[in-house]
Amino acid sequence: MAASAGSPPRAAARHRLRAWMLEGLADMAKHHPGPHAGAQSAHRGQRWWRVMCLTGVDYFSTLGYQPGIAALAAGALSPVATLVLVLVTLAGALPVYRRVARESPHGQGSIAMLERLLSFWQGKLFVLTLLGFAATDFLITITLSAADAATHLVENPHLTSALHNGQLVITLILIALLGAVFLKGFLEAIGVAIVLVGLYLGLNVVVVVAGVWHVATAPHVVTDWSHALTTEHGSALAMVGVALLVFPKLALGLSGFETGVAVMPHIEGDPDDTEERPTGRIRGAKKLLTTAAVIMSVFLIITSFITTLLIPEPAFRPGGPANGRALAYLAHEYLGSAFGTVYDVSTIAILWFAGASAMAGLLNLMPQYLPRYGMAPHWARAVRPMVLVFILVAFLVTWLFDADVDAQGGAYATGVLVLISSAAIAVTITARRARERGWTIGFAVISVVFLYTTVANVVERPDGVKIGACFIAGIILLSFLSRLARAFELRVTSVVLDEKAERFIRDAAHRKIRFIANEPDQRDLTEYRDKLQQIRTDNDLPVDDDFIFVEVTVGDPSEFESELRVRGEVMHGRFRVLALESSTISNALAALLLHVRDATGARPHIYFEWTEGNPFAQFLRFFLFGQGEVAPVTREVLREAEPDRDRRPRVHVG
Repeated sequence: MAASAGSPPRAAARHRLRAWMLEGLADMAKHHPGPHAGAQSAHRGQRWWRVMCLTGVDYFSTLGYQPGIAALAAGALSPVATLVLVLVTLAGALPVYRRVARESPHGQGSIAMLERLLSFWQGKLFVLTLLGFAATDFLITITLSAADAATHLVENPHLTSALHNGQLVITLILIALLGAVFLKGFLEAIGVAIVLVGLYLGLNVVVVVAGVWHVATAPHVVTDWSHALTTEHGSALAMVGVALLVFPKLALGLSGFETGVAVMPHIEGDPDDTEERPTGRIRGAKKLLTTAAVIMSVFLIITSFITTLLIPEPAFRPGGPANGRALAYLAHEYLGSAFGTVYDVSTIAILWFAGASAMAGLLNLMPQYLPRYGMAPHWARAVRPMVLVFILVAFLVTWLFDADVDAQGGAYATGVLVLISSAAIAVTITARRARERGWTIGFAVISVVFLYTTVANVVERPDGVKIGACFIAGIILLSFLSRLARAFELRVTSVVLDEKAERFIRDAAHRKIRFIANEPDQRDLTEYRDKLQQIRTDNDLPVDDDFIFVEVTVGDPSEFESELRVRGEVMHGRFRVLALESSTISNALAALLLHVRDATGARPHIYFEWTEGNPFAQFLRFFLFGQGEVAPVTREVLREAEPDRDRRPRVHVG
């Protein structure tokens, strides 16, 4: 009895927990004008420089670890290799993403551009693959940024003795706190981003000025560096050659461009902007991308120069005081412990907020594609379950890499480079289709550069591809399992009948509404006459009963949801036909039957033939190509859509 008495409270608690988990937060799309938003909202938003700070928490925060990674990868050649990175940024990535902003102004990015170029299942699989690399990019942003934030905390002179060997635990705590913020409720705060970016860049200016001053007042460091370069590499040409080979290891400095176009819906447009032609928003996005790239390029060049000249080479190695925190090392060394601590706090804050930006990017990106493909479980529509999934994956990645910033650099760079390479290829194809010969050649060259960089990075550090492959395999497996589980959903957003089709239904409603499912072949007189005779014979129906043929033409079977348009035709002067086009026959027929029932108040009947063949093979045909054994699948779709048998349209098979 005690257990029985305690069961209702436990059940109520479980119900409350489930309701809380599946409640989800406000969909980010509600806060971002999307592609279907009205023209009235097209010009609303924030000034472009304010939105730049939002993407800047991700892009600019890489200053926390980029100089150290560059020094570790290129040694004394770090400034030269960084100069190559800046040239690729300004002459390669920037033009590519300015074009992406023009072609995809609603925040979908280059993935949407490539999605439009491909159809059928190969298009879906390609997008799922890119989503895998995007997940790698964003998730490693979370784990790497948290790991570097923990490094700044552990290496602070005031805390290093107390937090020694606590890197992994602190990183996990920071990631858990990030998850807690999203579970409670998170909305990107541009105001917070402005404060963080302004403070962080301002402190970096102070560190840079102090570093340049020490280099200027100690000219021997430049002489020593120049002598070391000449001794090690011999000539300027050799230095450039080595820098080109080393450059892929510095690809972290290219991060932020995909985020830059993802936040486009935040940007204020012109008063006369429309969602079809958001000219002001595109112009603002181009200013955002250009300004962010120029600011970052200046910082990258100067910081790589002063850190290489002023920090001893052993300090960059794993376990060294400058590993993953080169600028913080200079802040403590030349500006004192108090300033250094302030710098550490600002770095930790912006790195942690970069993880928040990446999490918001994940929660924005996946719902743009997977639900449309029918490849997301129902619970994935809620934010909180997805946050838990991403946080658990981030825990696993952090544990596997032992919260090591250097070890995660390859994985991060791979995700970044794959997305940039796909963007370069997308704009190349777009320019070619627009017959812009000069831009086509230019973008093709940029694509080759990024493809080389991607391949070189993968060969040198295959961790990124391994992690990306795991994400891709997981996304594809879960997506197809979800699609399989949702195969018998109605999957039709609305049914629209033309005037003739409505007249057919109105006329049939005075009698029993009988449909014959017909697979259109020659559509000649013999086909319809023989089909009608066969249905009457198989089901022992009177000759004077009235029938309407229903024919479904399968379009792209990889699409999941679509509007159903019904066209009425009279064939050979006597046979009434409702012609439909859909991604799947059974779901379209079920949607039509339910629409007719609701419109007329009468239960329609539909008649099928049995299909010859193995049932499992027929199901695969339905799952992949929208055809197969139509009769039982139509009945199953109707059963799921209408649980009341007395209201369910009737299915007959002969």
